[in-house]
Amino acid sequence: MNRRPRRAAHVFVSTLAAGALLTTAGCSEDGNSRGSSEAVSSPSAELSASPLVKESPAASTAPALTTEQAQTALLTNTDLGSEWTQSKAAESWRATMVKGKTNLAECQKLLDALVSGELLGDPSGSRAVTGFADSDNDAQMRYEVAAYDHAALDKSFDWLKSVPVTCDQFTATDTPVGTQTVQVVETSLPSAGDDRQGLQMTATGALEGTPFTLTMDIAAVRVGDNAISLTNGGLGGADSDSTSQAVQLGAQRLTDVLAGKTPAEQPPGQQD
Repeated sequence: MNRRPRRAAHVFVSTLAAGALLTTAGCSEDGNSRGSSEAVSSPSAELSASPLVKESPAASTAPALTTEQAQTALLTNTDLGSEWTQSKAAESWRATMVKGKTNLAECQKLLDALVSGELLGDPSGSRAVTGFADSDNDAQMRYEVAAYDHAALDKSFDWLKSVPVTCDQFTATDTPVGTQTVQVVETSLPSAGDDRQGLQMTATGALEGTPFTLTMDIAAVRVGDNAISLTNGGLGGADSDSTSQAVQLGAQRLTDVLAGKTPAEQPPGQQD
């Protein structure tokens, strides 16, 4: 796997994160702090209808995803490679780097979804969440497996597919690190699951006169009425190979778990 250079951004990553975290410490202490992984049940919540309409997978007749299955379907750092370790930092990191305001409703929805972590809206059933840190480029990955209402999941994927058009470029204000120019483009993902959508978001700005660029891969894959969603990135860039690997292996793990199979373990070193 080709890795991005780390040192060019490493010192600034630490400085920027430290300064921004001082202004957002209260954001991550809302009583919903998570460990390195968790499994919970959530009420359903529908997202607004999208202008894009497509035929969706038929409603699943399979048994609902259980909390234990959701936890088993999570990736581990063994799936991602030796540079990745489990981390609790992904939760506070999003509030630090992504939180902001825009007068464009659909783009505000994107920012809010990234901060909350619920890229596809609130799950209707069980979910499990974990986080990872990439030692090569200081990136953070948040990875979630969850069960959703069929119609709500249709709307969520339609909305995600519209984002590169409605939010191709916008300005985010009131962020912990000042005003940012945000761009969103569509990216390709491995052919996995029943449906999938990949995005890449870049946010550029300056802190105390020093320019920075935040790069984040955003991905979602549907398996029946369940889905995996992830964000991967940071000030040192986003390694898209890791994003694709997480999508491909994650979709297979979820498929295996739903079929009552034990997911295959990845041999150490195979991912490097």
